[in-house]
Parts: sequence; structure tokens; C-alpha cells
Amino acid sequence: MPLQLQCGTKKTAVTRPCRIEQFAFESSSPEIPGLSGKASLNEDRQISENQNFTYPVFIPGDTKKFKSAIIMLHGLNERSWAKYYPWAEYLAITTGRPIILFPIAYHMNRGPAEWSNPRVMAELVTKRKSLPENRGAMSFANAALSQRLTDLPDRFFWSGLQTVSDITGLVKKIRDGAHPLFHKNADIDLFGYSIGAFLAEIILMANPGKLFTDTRLFIFCGGSIFSQMFGVSKLIMDTPAYNRLLQFYCSEWPTIYGKSKPGNLSSDDPLIKAFSAMIRPDHFKTERESFFAGAKNRISGIALQKDQVMPYSGIKACMGDKTTNECIELIDFPFDYTHEIPFPDHGKIDKKLTREAMNKVLVKSAAFLS
Repeated sequence: MPLQLQCGTKKTAVTRPCRIEQFAFESSSPEIPGLSGKASLNEDRQISENQNFTYPVFIPGDTKKFKSAIIMLHGLNERSWAKYYPWAEYLAITTGRPIILFPIAYHMNRGPAEWSNPRVMAELVTKRKSLPENRGAMSFANAALSQRLTDLPDRFFWSGLQTVSDITGLVKKIRDGAHPLFHKNADIDLFGYSIGAFLAEIILMANPGKLFTDTRLFIFCGGSIFSQMFGVSKLIMDTPAYNRLLQFYCSEWPTIYGKSKPGNLSSDDPLIKAFSAMIRPDHFKTERESFFAGAKNRISGIALQKDQVMPYSGIKACMGDKTTNECIELIDFPFDYTHEIPFPDHGKIDKKLTREAMNKVLVKSAAFLS
């Protein structure tokens, strides 16, 4: 059973504590021939917080340079790493590997502060609450993302594309020996939660720069095919945004970008091919399931029985029944939880139960990624 660990300056009961360091990153917006950005997307590129930011790394012990790392990817519409700190801390200390908490484009500290400011968002919340199809999932927390995706659902793809480009650049820097924490040719594995797992699956499938050929991926509360995700939540997006996103990618995307004739993946960029293969279970089914079957020794994970955002059925629709059964363990917790808050800390649930639940996930992930 894992110990309760703490990084930083506080006292810890372990003999191998970890420290947290921030590293600066400069992003460059990617371009793909044949995909032209719209005016609003070009305006997004002027958001300075998204282009220049820092990412935290949990570093175990006193080692100055490491031969491997784990990149942790978060969920959609998240603005704080707080939920992930205990996960990263445990993984760093248990595996002996630095844990890189890398923010998705326009998320965490990569978005303007006003997007999460209730006073600034008040007018937008009122506006979106008046929409006839909005049924109770509107909040200050999801107002900015909901409006941005309703206005331009392309943003979901372009945000992911920029993030993949950033991660590829980071991994290349690490492999080239240009990152101060790592030896040249260091191994890189991934821990993906929620939409971060979706992004990680695309990275493995597209394998940009052939940098992820041997990369392992641990999935928690993720892995679903896009069409079976249900993102309506006060912490994620409202109903109109979800409906627009689903319509765009399941119906419009194939004709605009994906060229989604079954069996015809050869004409597109590898990232577009991988993304298009992850949208609907009936598109590129053979190619997608063949990839996951071939990569099954590099993939492990845990799905939650009551997860309504990333259901287990959606993972099966993505990977196929056989591969899902071999790679992903379906479990339940003896307390009320949600996809967004799998380990509640509101005082209404015995902390021992949530601690044991978290430990179950972390023990499995650490064993796989060690």
C-alpha cells in the first residue's frame, strides 16, 4: 500500500523525497498542408499565455540527470494541476522517474486568467443559460470553453494538434540531450487521464518523428472513441457545446478533413489519420483495432464503472473487445464519485476509502510504468 508522500519543502516519511521544478516552454503553432486556419484560430495564436508558459516536473531524489521520464496529460477544461499533484508525486517516488505535467494548449496556465474568473464570465454565463437546449450544465467553470467550441469546433482539433507538436518538440529536445534533466536518448512514457488519454492514443498511433515507437501508455478514466464520450458537465462543457462538437466531428469533419472512406487512410497526414480513426467506431475500424492489438503490450489502464464521461463501452468501441479486456481493468469504488472527481475530498466520504481507491490506481500505474 503506498505511503502518503509529499514533495517540496514539507517533511516526508520517505527516504527518497522529490522536488518540483518549473521549466519554461515556447510553443510554435503547427501547420499542416491543406488545412487552413480560420480568422478566429489566427486570433487564438495571439494568446501569449498559450505560446509561452511553464510546466512543472516532479523530480525524485537528488539525481541530477535521468534516463527516462513520464509525461502526464490532464483532462478537458482543467485550470489547476492540484488534482494531479498526489498522482505525480507517488509515481515520481515509486518509479524513480521524473513526472512531467504538460499542459494541453489553452488549458491550465496556457489560457487567459479571465476564462476562469466568475466576474468576467458572468455575462457569458447568463447568455448561455438562455439557450433553449441548455439543461443545467452551464457554469462559470465551463463558460469560456463552451462558447469557444460552439463558435468554432475546429478548436478542439487545433488545440490537440498544437499540443502534440509541443510534446513532440519536448521529447525531441530530451532525446537530443538538450534538456537539463535528462540524458540523451532518454525513454519517454505517458500517463493519460480523460481527454489526455485520447491525445496520448493519437500520439502513439501517429508516432510523430518516430519518437514514440517504444512508448508505453497508462490510461485512467480515458481511452474512449470520441463519439461515445459524454462531455456535458459543469466542469467540462455545456449541452450546446457538446452537441455542436459531436455534430461537427462525427458528421462534418469526415467530409472536410478526414476523407473518411473505410480503408482509405493513406492520403492524409499521420496525425489527421490517427485523429480521424479515433472519432467514430465504424470509420477505420480495421486499421484502428489492428493498431491497438499490435500495441497492447505497451498499453495498460483502469476504467471506472460509473464513469459517464469516458464509458468502458467507448473504450471497447475504440480498441475492440479483446484488446480492451486484455489492457484495461474495469473497477468500481465503494463511494460516490464522478469522472471529473474520482477521489472526492469534500469531507463526506471516509478518507481511508478514497485513499485506498487512489492507491489501487497508482500502484497499478507505477508497476506498469516502472
